[in-house]
Amino acid sequence: MEKAGESECHPWQPFLPANTRILFLGSFPPARKRWCMDFFYPNFTNDFWRIMGICLYDDKQYFVDEEARTFRLDIIKDELIRRGVGLYDTATEVIRTRHTASDKDLEVVVPTDLTALLRQVPQCQTVVTTGQKATELFTQHFSLRQPRVGECEEWNFEGRHLRLYRMPSSSRAYPMKVERKAEYYKCLPLAP
Repeated sequence: MEKAGESECHPWQPFLPANTRILFLGSFPPARKRWCMDFFYPNFTNDFWRIMGICLYDDKQYFVDEEARTFRLDIIKDELIRRGVGLYDTATEVIRTRHTASDKDLEVVVPTDLTALLRQVPQCQTVVTTGQKATELFTQHFSLRQPRVGECEEWNFEGRHLRLYRMPSSSRAYPMKVERKAEYYKCLPLAP
């Protein structure tokens, strides 16, 4: 079990299908005790996979296994690969200043090398940050203006035109119903 004040390294490698054209970036996974699966957005009370279910199938339960209180990881991975969707986070090592999953209690020790990450996905034209900390780290790294929630900022990266979308956090601590959050996410180019 992680203790407050101890450094934690990211548990996963970036999930980057060969056809990645849209890249979602969060801040950092919650503590392992909060996981219901060994993959991104693993907390069963986090609404990311419910938002994706609404956006892709108009069904917030599409990726949810309610009985087992987990998400359908095999379906999720197949869907991400088919649609060219990559996932990672903006920090690779953090210290939790308190025993919470809140971004405000994360001290970033090592930010993700976002330049190297984008070089790994040459077809990517859309980056999506899923919360304030992720947005701050990304825009600081590339010296960009922070878009407002639901909006995007365009910029050029090594000759490639990119869009950065800032979405509302999928955490239930963010005070907005899942259906309303999904309305923001529906503007994203998720179709294959």
